[in-house]
Amino acid sequence: MSKNKLVRFRELPTFKNVVLEPEQFKGKWSHEYFKNDNPVTLELGCGKGEYTLELAQRVPDRNYIGIDLKGARLWVAAKKGLYLELGNAVFIRMHIEKINDIFDTDEVDEIWLPFPDPYPKKPNKRLISPRYLSYYREFLKSNGKIHFKTDDTRYYFASLRVLESEKCTIHNKTDDLYQGENTNELTKIKTTFELKHLALDKKIKYICFSV
Repeated sequence: MSKNKLVRFRELPTFKNVVLEPEQFKGKWSHEYFKNDNPVTLELGCGKGEYTLELAQRVPDRNYIGIDLKGARLWVAAKKGLYLELGNAVFIRMHIEKINDIFDTDEVDEIWLPFPDPYPKKPNKRLISPRYLSYYREFLKSNGKIHFKTDDTRYYFASLRVLESEKCTIHNKTDDLYQGENTNELTKIKTTFELKHLALDKKIKYICFSV
C-alpha cells in the first residue's frame, strides 16, 4: 500500500462529513443527523462521490449519503465535500451488504447506482440482483426510485431480466441515455468512469425503477 493511501486512511475518520458509527442513526438520519425533514438519497458504491456531491449542489433540499468500502476513494469524496461546505452530503465506509444495519423501514427516498461493478462471474454480488433488491425493499419507501447507469450491455439486459422476474416497476429505460427525449438532467451527471466510457464511444444505459 502506498504512503499516500496510508495517510488518507488515517485522515478519513477525522473528517466531520464521515460517519464512523452509522448504526446509531438507524431510523433517525433526517431528524438526528441532518436535523431536518428532507428526503434521504443514497449513492451506493459512490467511489469518489461524484454523484453524491453533484446532487447535493443541484438539489440542496435533500440529504445525501454516499457509501463505499474503498477508503482512499472515499477520502477524495469527503475532502471535496468539506471544501464545498456541503452540509447535506456525508459519507460512510462500509460493506454495502450490511446496509440494513443502518437504515430502517421507509427511511430512504431514492438510490443512485452509477456504474456499479458488473461482476460478470459473480452475479449475486451485483447491486441489481435478487439479493440486493431484497435489501432495498427493507428501507426504501414504496414509491422510492432507484436510478441505475452502466456502459455494460450484458449487465443492462441482465438487470432488466432480474427486475422483471422480481416484479419491480420500471419507470424508464434506455440503452442510449444521450439519445432520445430523456429530460431528467440529473441522469446526465457524468462521473470519471462515464467520461472514459463516452470517450470510447460507448453508449450509456439507464434504468429507473421501484422495488
